[in-house]
Amino acid sequence: MLVLLSILFVVAQRPEASAAERSELAARFQFAERPIALPPLPAARAVREVNPEYEHIKSWVSSVGAAIALNDLDGNGVADDLCLVDTRSDSAVVTPAPDSGARYQPFVLDPRPLPTDTTMAPMGCVPGDYNLDGRTDLLVYYWGRTPVLFLHRASATDLRLGSYAPTELIPTQPGPGNRYQGALWNTNAVAVADFDGDGRPDIGVFNYFPETQVLDPDGQPNVQMNASMSHARNSGGAHVLRWDAATGGDQPSIRYVEQKAVPGPVSTGWTLGAASADIDGDLLPELYLANDFGHDHLLHNVSTPGRIRFAQTQGRRGAFTPKSMVLGQDSFKGMSIDFGDLDSRGRFDMFVSNITSSWGLEESNFVWMNNAGSPQDARAKLTRGVAPYDNKASSLNMAWTGWGWDAKMADFDNNGSLEVVQADGFIKGTTSRWAWLQELAMSNDLMLRNPAMWPKAEPGDDIAGNDKLAFWVRQGKTFVNLNAELGLDVPIPTRGVAVADTNADGVQDFAVARQWGPPAFYRNTAASPGGFLGLRLHRPTVDGAADARTPAYGAQVKIRTADGLTQVAQLDGGGGHSGKRSFDVFFGLGSAGDRPVSAEVCWRDLTGAAHRQTLSLTAGWHDLMLTTDAQEVTR
Repeated sequence: MLVLLSILFVVAQRPEASAAERSELAARFQFAERPIALPPLPAARAVREVNPEYEHIKSWVSSVGAAIALNDLDGNGVADDLCLVDTRSDSAVVTPAPDSGARYQPFVLDPRPLPTDTTMAPMGCVPGDYNLDGRTDLLVYYWGRTPVLFLHRASATDLRLGSYAPTELIPTQPGPGNRYQGALWNTNAVAVADFDGDGRPDIGVFNYFPETQVLDPDGQPNVQMNASMSHARNSGGAHVLRWDAATGGDQPSIRYVEQKAVPGPVSTGWTLGAASADIDGDLLPELYLANDFGHDHLLHNVSTPGRIRFAQTQGRRGAFTPKSMVLGQDSFKGMSIDFGDLDSRGRFDMFVSNITSSWGLEESNFVWMNNAGSPQDARAKLTRGVAPYDNKASSLNMAWTGWGWDAKMADFDNNGSLEVVQADGFIKGTTSRWAWLQELAMSNDLMLRNPAMWPKAEPGDDIAGNDKLAFWVRQGKTFVNLNAELGLDVPIPTRGVAVADTNADGVQDFAVARQWGPPAFYRNTAASPGGFLGLRLHRPTVDGAADARTPAYGAQVKIRTADGLTQVAQLDGGGGHSGKRSFDVFFGLGSAGDRPVSAEVCWRDLTGAAHRQTLSLTAGWHDLMLTTDAQEVTR
């Protein structure tokens, strides 16, 4: 027994890099924080008004909502615009990225003249061309109402509030005084992708609290908390919306149709993160749901054009695999999900944030490594209901950070290997309430649904309030968190992470949404990054207008460099928790940056037909128009 315990102790130790090794790794990166310009906003707050049943846990209920996205909103060809949610005023803001010039004044996205209410608050912003007219629109999702699409007007020549036509995603009739009286969705995760393979962007909306008056201080006392700490299924539920029709012009319109796409048993988890990627090579993206208080799920896409459907899968448990480390059977607090080729094998892996606070709630992040030998092998496993993933977080030294939230994988030094930026932290205050939270975690599930049974979490209380942003860098076979060496260890809780090359200089920058704090932008100022391949992938607009282009939702690229490095990436329509990366498909090329790259581009055209073409591309930026073939076009 002592021998066994000794072996387990050694295996459980986290590998630690020496100070010299950390310094050498950190020398490859350099970031300069830049302030983000904001419009005049109402007086800053640090907590929201909530339903009376939540009053004693108002800080808990106020712990989400900070969000950030980077993309090209003004059509200048560079992802140098921000759409963010500032929780201090509950405002959705559009603003230029720092150092990109004063091209327009920052402004607030006001949904009026659509019906509004003081009991609603924005939770995130997802840029996209939803009506496929070649202009970038904005989807804003909320607590207290259904999402609003801000459709870009055709005549708009600059960016301002009047450039957008607020449009209901779910049609609803206003109440007296133009007050909102539609469905009370409380959304914390949105995933945008071409789920049914028809070349159009579909939308998955995943709600957290049930449809109740969460932010109404005069609301009905029918609100709930999660019915379990490990398998709660009483949330607001999943809504998958299929693109149906749209028009452009100065009065643009859009129509989505909801479909029962997610299997019933997994459709009501308390979802905080959602993302998609094509795992089995059929250009129909699979969907991952990261659920708080219960099982995460990888859903196999079995859609056909016009009908979106997903099938449930589960990982396989080995003799020494804890049940909580098996995909689809875990009992952790799933906070976010991102897809990326973490091992440079031409396959999508996944990073999932959980609550991993030492001496608090120490679960584990998930690093789901793809165990399929090929897309065909992945398809065979998924068809049998088997998720082709194993958790390797511990062996990669990425299991523990703190109270995790959004995470994004990206290559910030262009060496051909992905880093991971992970948001962390919960409620910042002066009085630690970990003891109360631990008591709650051990409570009987029959008590949890009732908010009155939850311990206080009010202004001044602190739970993981000093957690810091993590910046994971590969060191051999493991990863090291270099947040302190890179000056990223600011003790303010963070929520969303957005990534883009905001000045087209060939290195990626990132921005971070802070909960009840100012958002932060980090300019990549690395002295000698490697070469890169940046792809902007387009399709024609639905009206076929000359020189107009729309993002090629669902397109995937696999490259092979001259020295044999293989990587895969996709045009990400929008996934994660509350951070959204740009549409650019970006690869660091490592030592082969000065030689041509073989790039296999896979996509579906607007008829739904699948195409695959291999191109030889030089390092740098390329714009490709994807129709029946891939053609390079001018920016």
